[in-house]
Amino acid sequence: MSITHRALSAPADDAAAVVAELRDRAEITDALYRFALGQDRKDAELFASAFTADAELDFRPAAARWGAAPPVMTGRDAIVSAILEMFTGRVDTTHQVTNPRIAIDGDTATMTALVEAQHLLTADHDTFALLKNPYELELVRDGDRWLIHRMRIENTWYLGEPKAIFGG
Repeated sequence: MSITHRALSAPADDAAAVVAELRDRAEITDALYRFALGQDRKDAELFASAFTADAELDFRPAAARWGAAPPVMTGRDAIVSAILEMFTGRVDTTHQVTNPRIAIDGDTATMTALVEAQHLLTADHDTFALLKNPYELELVRDGDRWLIHRMRIENTWYLGEPKAIFGG
């Protein structure tokens, strides 16, 4: 992914273009916020609203850090079902999204972000996994909003027992 050294690509003297780009950037970032908050609240509708119908979520790079080898999740419904079924009633989560960098090319965009994800077993908060994960996303425009088409999650570091949360 190519990330520029400038925050905006619109010319500073073109107010309409700057406003349009800022709106796109807010909507692109909001797709990742919907992904995070949908998990944290176990809200299937909010979670699903982050993805295209044919989305892909690749958690393999992160999981490889603790020896797991999950498949790439394909399709919005499959992603939502797999993650929420794994967590609902079993794992409490909180996600914090920071450092979004966005490149927009017409109706497609790429984004990197840093996400800290805390996972605690509902029945025993002493069993947890705290993950610091770089995310790479490809998004597409869907009317006034943006949707995640591809998401790749890596892991920089973790504390705790991810195998107890995600399996090994």
